[in-house]
Amino acid sequence: MSSLLTASDLTHEDNVVWLEDPEDLDYVRQALDKTPRRRGRPRYHRDGRMIGFAELSDTAEADPDSGLQKRRVFYLLPHDRDAEPDGLYKAGAPGEAVDPRTIQPGLVGSKTARSQRGSATPVA
Repeated sequence: MSSLLTASDLTHEDNVVWLEDPEDLDYVRQALDKTPRRRGRPRYHRDGRMIGFAELSDTAEADPDSGLQKRRVFYLLPHDRDAEPDGLYKAGAPGEAVDPRTIQPGLVGSKTARSQRGSATPVA
């Protein structure tokens, strides 16, 4: 599914669960995945690691074609800034990346100076 989300994609989000502390990350990638359940940790089928996920309210309806729930997943790939600070995303960030501090249930999240250019704190 598309990783560039709109608020209408997230109307049934009830909670965001973080598997890692988002305060330590400049950005996370977000995508909308189809999963069989509204709650609990979804399966993860990407390189890299899942950082968090959204849980849905009890009123969220499944997709009529697939019977699956559309849920947001937050993740990082092996070449992202947290693992390779001097790599491809030393400056800039992927299109689907947002500052994790701006994520709340039902809100897409925003790009910030930190997510786009990295932490203001120099790396030793």
